[in-house]
Amino acid sequence: MIRHRFLWLVCISLLSLALPLSLNAQTTTGTVRGYVKDQTGTAVADAEVQARQTETGIVRSATAHSDGSYILPGLAPGNYELSVRHIGFGPQRRPVVVQIGATLLADFTLQAGAVELQAVTVEAAPVVEMRTSEVATNVTSQQIQQLPTVNRNFLDLATLAPGVTVSEDRVNSIGFRTFSAGGASPNQSNVFVDGSSLKNDLTGGGVAGQDASRGNPFPRNAIQEYRVITQNFKAEYQKASSAIITATTRSGGNTWSGSLFATYQNKDLVALDTFQLDQQRRNPAFRQPDFTRFIPGISLGGPLMRDKLFFFGSYEGNYQNRANRVNITPATGFPGIDTVNLTQYNGNFTSPFRETLLFGKLTYAVNDHSSAELSFNNRHETDIRDFIGARAYTAATDFRQNVSIGQFRYTRAMGAWLNEAKIDYSRFQRNPSPLIPGIPARFYTYLSPGTANTQTAWIGSDVSIQNFIQQRVGLRNDLTYSGKEKHVFKGGVSVDFLAYDINKLNDGTPRFDFARTVNPATHEFTTDSSAASLHFDYRIPFKLTYATGAGVVDRKNTQIGAYIQDDWSPTPRLTLNLGIRWDFESRMINTDYVTPQNVIDTLTRYNDSLPTPLDLSRYISTGNNRKPFYGAFQPRLGFSYGLDEEDRTTIFGGLGIYYDRSLFDFSVDEIQKIERPKYTVVFAHPDSAPKPGEVAWDPTYLTADTSVISALARSTGQPEAFLIDNKTRPPKSTQWSLGVRHRFGSTVASLSYQGQRGTDLFVYNLANVGINDTTGLCCVSFNIGAHGFNNFIYSTNDAKTWYDAVSLQLDRPYRAAAKGLGWGGGLVYTYATRYVAGVDNLGDISGSFPFGYPNARSIAKRTDCCGSDERHRVVANWILNLPQLFGIQFSGLITLGSGGRQDVGTAPRFGGVEDSSYFPAAFQPPQRNFLMFGGWAYRRVDVRLRKDFPQIRGTSLGVTVDVFNVFNYSNFTNYPFSVNATARTWSVGQPTDLLSDPRRVQLGVEYNF
Repeated sequence: MIRHRFLWLVCISLLSLALPLSLNAQTTTGTVRGYVKDQTGTAVADAEVQARQTETGIVRSATAHSDGSYILPGLAPGNYELSVRHIGFGPQRRPVVVQIGATLLADFTLQAGAVELQAVTVEAAPVVEMRTSEVATNVTSQQIQQLPTVNRNFLDLATLAPGVTVSEDRVNSIGFRTFSAGGASPNQSNVFVDGSSLKNDLTGGGVAGQDASRGNPFPRNAIQEYRVITQNFKAEYQKASSAIITATTRSGGNTWSGSLFATYQNKDLVALDTFQLDQQRRNPAFRQPDFTRFIPGISLGGPLMRDKLFFFGSYEGNYQNRANRVNITPATGFPGIDTVNLTQYNGNFTSPFRETLLFGKLTYAVNDHSSAELSFNNRHETDIRDFIGARAYTAATDFRQNVSIGQFRYTRAMGAWLNEAKIDYSRFQRNPSPLIPGIPARFYTYLSPGTANTQTAWIGSDVSIQNFIQQRVGLRNDLTYSGKEKHVFKGGVSVDFLAYDINKLNDGTPRFDFARTVNPATHEFTTDSSAASLHFDYRIPFKLTYATGAGVVDRKNTQIGAYIQDDWSPTPRLTLNLGIRWDFESRMINTDYVTPQNVIDTLTRYNDSLPTPLDLSRYISTGNNRKPFYGAFQPRLGFSYGLDEEDRTTIFGGLGIYYDRSLFDFSVDEIQKIERPKYTVVFAHPDSAPKPGEVAWDPTYLTADTSVISALARSTGQPEAFLIDNKTRPPKSTQWSLGVRHRFGSTVASLSYQGQRGTDLFVYNLANVGINDTTGLCCVSFNIGAHGFNNFIYSTNDAKTWYDAVSLQLDRPYRAAAKGLGWGGGLVYTYATRYVAGVDNLGDISGSFPFGYPNARSIAKRTDCCGSDERHRVVANWILNLPQLFGIQFSGLITLGSGGRQDVGTAPRFGGVEDSSYFPAAFQPPQRNFLMFGGWAYRRVDVRLRKDFPQIRGTSLGVTVDVFNVFNYSNFTNYPFSVNATARTWSVGQPTDLLSDPRRVQLGVEYNF
């Protein structure tokens, strides 16, 4: 209690000292720094350096130190006129572009006298930052507006940064739309928009609203630019142990302007993929599923009071229709299936997706020293989905999401002091439920006629309702001091007050499983037709799955962060970035949770008999012995050194520790699995008397109300107990990097090494199922079911990741030129190795890693699990104006990947003992040529052609044609394996899915005024 009070006193004291001043969070601003000297190279002290934002007229100024150095931190990204004045010297002016998170070096040489050297009358272009210690990539406004992306998700262009992968938008995709980096999962990433975190504390995916959506997190026409930092980000960033994205939004200026746009796709603009072409050849009646996507948008910005108050607003819609085909091919000759007539559920059904994105922003120049900003954005989407193949339309999910963020920022500059204060409110809601509720779900499992493939037909309702709500009120203040020569000090504190409201009614619809052949030991479908199996012949279901009880969890949580850092330049060529951060979270897990007595009694009595005995002091919670983690201290060091005075060549590097957080959904399971247990009721064979643990079937169960089903489940079923380690720590990574940059004219080349080690990753394992320590084979089990529980599932922090990469990056920012000429482009090549250790055997519920069964404990050996270890990856982009070709602009993206290496068979076991059916890193997808270069399992080329027509009264009209996967490459995935453990051989079958869609075309139009 004393420790908690001390933390609160520290935070309140820091806030009370900082709030009367004022700054911006999470580096959504940029910095200009440099030296002012005369023509002899002598420092000009006390020179006034002024930066005037050309769009708004807002001015910031600084005074040069005795060594001639100056710094202008906290500048909103955009175009500036930079000027320098000093008595006795002619003033100078130049246009510059300030980018988010970047430091622009701008030195001035003043001439004695009163003659002003005028600025060059061309528009300044972005430049690649040379003197940062971060491994970072800026995605410019030109790239956001002009590069082809399928669904206008601004996160898609994060692949321009080395080591970053983004899940693809597919015509029939309903999965994650997330990004990941450094060998970590998307959960370890974070996105900041205008300093506000979009972190999802509750469920997987990293970014709120992206873990199961076809939609976009933010209107793209409101994003001005963003920065992707994959290594060595500074201490001011929190809650990420892999990569972060920090974005800034557009603001209004002194001139009213706006745009209208629309893009369109339909099935006639989408080619048939490999599998559809095969279906068409075999079935002349085959018809391509319907598909339409229409994305309209509008943006408008300008002055409400010239040079004083500015407005910007935007809207984007996302309207999609798909025709999902339900195609149930039931086994025949079984009355239990024939009388149901499963084929009546077949057909094409529309799957509509609707999304609305809104953003509004007011910017107020209070005076010459301060400014204020108020913004709000809202995202609303609905998606009728999850029915396809053997899952009937009656089992569809109505998936709804709402994300709202409002924030107020106040910035005040007083001499060498710059203070930024921010308060924000956010609300994230994830709310899937059955589209057609109230119909008992029936699962029919069988071998499809004429094949060896298993199909499970699902009719009836979806089985779950969820409503996750995360509300946050955040207070943050950052203070920068640049008055000490050679140093820029920055510190800050943040306090977030969170409320989690969860209604997780999983398995609330009774589910009845029917099958012909059932394994008597596991009560699951099996292809084994021996006499030892139970043959039900679909006359009755063989089991019922149902959950009942309270499904509501309401918790409060407080997150506190504090940091201090110093950007120290002991010499003009050397910059050291020194910082340390500390984070605290009051309830990352259930700190006041009390383990139920029946769980304690059973564990205490039978712990020594479990294949994996537990340290009960760590897995029985009294409500007082589970403490928050106080040790999240994170030192961070970076450096950059210019090898020449012109900064043509720079070496850079860094080392740091980064903490993240575990998902609160883990704590929800710990509470709910006891308060709302999932029961499994096993029905006796219809021709036999019920054995112990079985129930005789009654046909009224199938139509009975849930009160009857609930009583049946409670009388015969057994719950699972989830046990979270009382000493659970937040995920952590250690990162280091070293590289060199060189500027060739306007092109910058960068070669760097990045290393990352992830530790303390959360995984679940089974205590009552383990590995035979002698043979290393699965499975040894203890019949905990005889003692009242289905499973004991415990957590550990044992999983680890390894990531090492070398990347080569070429970047030439887009520059316009005379007569319509202009071009820009970039190339990133990454060679990387990724490994994991400590496989989660309940990946379907943990969300930490998509790892499959079977590791039961932490292992020391690394494994190339799950195809994540892709060694080679190339991403190229270009924007090219072609005045000789009717003024068409040609832009595009090329993505090449060598394919993820993955293990075949069963993963390593205890003590390094390996199953004879395990082949580490044995499989890599077949590789093919791209042009004259081979070695690529993934190939994709996307291009855009844009034609802008002559302006009429200050307005312009542009039309675009985007072609995705121009060469119609098939990028295969899901290869089935067959393993012969005795002969130590394995074989691979034909792939069953694609990573990307076939060629498709998108048409667009844009009107600017």
